[in-house]
Amino acid sequence: MTLPDTIPFVGIRWDDLLFLLLAGVLLGAAILVVTMRDIIRCGLAMIVSFAALAGIYVLAGAPLVAAAQVLVYIGAISVLVLFAIMLTQTKDAPTRLVFQTQAVPAAIAAVILAVIVALAASGTDWGATAVRLWTNTDQVATALFGAFVLPFEIVSVLLLAAVIGGVFLAKHEPGDGE
Repeated sequence: MTLPDTIPFVGIRWDDLLFLLLAGVLLGAAILVVTMRDIIRCGLAMIVSFAALAGIYVLAGAPLVAAAQVLVYIGAISVLVLFAIMLTQTKDAPTRLVFQTQAVPAAIAAVILAVIVALAASGTDWGATAVRLWTNTDQVATALFGAFVLPFEIVSVLLLAAVIGGVFLAKHEPGDGE
């Protein structure tokens, strides 16, 4: 049995509904990142927002960018941030953090940015440009591992050195006062 192109009784396309759900999850998780007080939960909400963004990339026709989003941001950056928080967090943290004191200016800046984005989106003719293009991952892989293999390997060694340096800085020697 095949599904119809639109949802019966509502008239919305399935991919548009999925986009609205992913965008809602993305916005909800992003709001949780900046409003929750527990920094570990903020990091987990950041992972959820990155995953929703990867889903939006898939809907936009960029599965390679979505895979990079999952591998780099969820698999590396978020886990690195969570490990750094867990390894360096102390019990004597201040009761009022700096970003909590800047909530009103940040809210004003966010509203101004939202108005600018809404004006730009409403002033654009989306009818002719709303085409979903699928990227050819074979061409990207051939270029990445063919002509750009040396820069790719240099970046991988640089990231490995950064991770080793982070582990070295975060480790505690016995007898360091704790």
